[in-house]
Amino acid sequence: MRKNKLGKMILGAEIGNCVHVAGPIHFLDLAREEGYQTIFLGGAVDIEVLFAKIEELRPDIVAIGYRLTLRSAEALLLEVRKRRERLSYNPEWCFGGTKPVADLARREGYFSFVSDGYDDVSDSLRYLRGMGVVESKRVYQDNLLERIHEIAPYPLIRHHFGRPLLEETIQGIGKIAEAGVLDVISLGPDQNAQQFFFHPERMKPEFDGAGGVPIRTVDDLKALKTASQKGNYPLMRCYSGTEDVFDCAKLLLETINNAWAAVPLCWYNEMDGRGTRKLETSLCEAQALIRWHAQKGVPVEINEPHHWGLRDAHDVIPVAMAYISALNAKHMGVKHYIAQYMFNNPQGLSFSMDFAKILAMIELVESLVDKDFHVYRETRAGLALFNADANVAKGQLAASTFMQMAVKPQIVHVVGFCEADHAANADEVIESCKIVRGVIRQTLGEKFSMEQDDRVLERKNELISEAKILLSFIEEMYSEYDNPLTNPEVLADCIKKGFIDAVHIKKNEKFRGILRTKLEKGMCLACDENGNTMTEQERLQKLLRNHQYRCRIG
Repeated sequence: MRKNKLGKMILGAEIGNCVHVAGPIHFLDLAREEGYQTIFLGGAVDIEVLFAKIEELRPDIVAIGYRLTLRSAEALLLEVRKRRERLSYNPEWCFGGTKPVADLARREGYFSFVSDGYDDVSDSLRYLRGMGVVESKRVYQDNLLERIHEIAPYPLIRHHFGRPLLEETIQGIGKIAEAGVLDVISLGPDQNAQQFFFHPERMKPEFDGAGGVPIRTVDDLKALKTASQKGNYPLMRCYSGTEDVFDCAKLLLETINNAWAAVPLCWYNEMDGRGTRKLETSLCEAQALIRWHAQKGVPVEINEPHHWGLRDAHDVIPVAMAYISALNAKHMGVKHYIAQYMFNNPQGLSFSMDFAKILAMIELVESLVDKDFHVYRETRAGLALFNADANVAKGQLAASTFMQMAVKPQIVHVVGFCEADHAANADEVIESCKIVRGVIRQTLGEKFSMEQDDRVLERKNELISEAKILLSFIEEMYSEYDNPLTNPEVLADCIKKGFIDAVHIKKNEKFRGILRTKLEKGMCLACDENGNTMTEQERLQKLLRNHQYRCRIG
């Protein structure tokens, strides 16, 4: 990054007969926030006046713009080039204009940064922070935390990608990287790879490519990573394995430099059918896997809360599980925690009540923050939100992104607008990211405060209170155990006894799945067999009365 930026001067002007000043004003506003001294000469600035001011003020950077005809721009840039060569010193130059004019400026060869309207705020921030320039090869860090800090407060953009054929996925990654609209490619392997990479003899050929890219060898992973090394050099991360989880973690770190680990606490096992491990086993392994990544300094996400919402758990349980997940991460030594917040989950929540739920999660999770535990917010739209009609879905994607930006995320996990119909190809990933970037561009830096809406605030506080009832209940119920909320036996028992439950959880002799919920006034609420809503205290007391549970596990 540039050092001692404070005091560096940028002189801006729209030259010739161009009076379109919104672009340069916005650029100079960004520069001022970054510590630069800025001076704007206005629109329709004569070239002679511009250079007289350059000699008088001796700015470090001269930012000029022109958005009219290409023919006029040619004459103006020719005059700028001639006068520039006669300057008594050599300032840095940048340019903004329509793409045809910007392309002409690029050919001049001396502009360090050219904005053509297809770039974004993040590109301007990278330039202003000295992290490489658009017109020469930029340096992109292959490290999540550095990438976050490079463009903050602009969030990183992440998207899932994995096509049914390996070669198609490799080519698609290259195309996405060249487009420069995505910061993190979240590699989606097929279920055969997630479960049986180290046991190919157990793979079912008919499932090849089902749910993602058929990764079969170490070289496949290396080829996927290599394909991303162009354009804006996006980071790469991959879904966790559902079997042989430690071997998978080591493999991903060594081949694609897994940007962060996403570890489900209670899933990818017998409970959801994405693995064969016992719940108790997977909980212990999840904690050990989280600790393994923490020891290597790899950021960790526990993608847990939304799994309960996706299975129609009432709002209290995802809020409580958000806290339990973060607490487990902290307990396992994680220093950099990625808290993923899935909006629009379950389907049918109103935007305001959904927003209140996310705010409740954030408040509980970030109550754990200290000098050794840092939390980064990652937001995404819920899969169930999207309509199969692509045009409707594009509007839904934009609407959800608007709500997400209200919580100022560091990462936005884009869900492709086409996902209700099919897995996104490279072009659809690029288009979805551009839609999201358009929303971010218009909302970044806005000061609207939807969290102060009376109904939102009331629901947020209610959810925090209800979640604390569940958390305290578990701690008291299992008080004979050290740290009950991070004890895998306790968590497994809570699920088996229905204290932590979901409507669509697998029902058998081991898992109860007796929770009933209903949507009312935009909220997902627990209810009894007659459809009467219950508070968390009432729900837990009913479980105790009906089943006479004791404190001990079993």
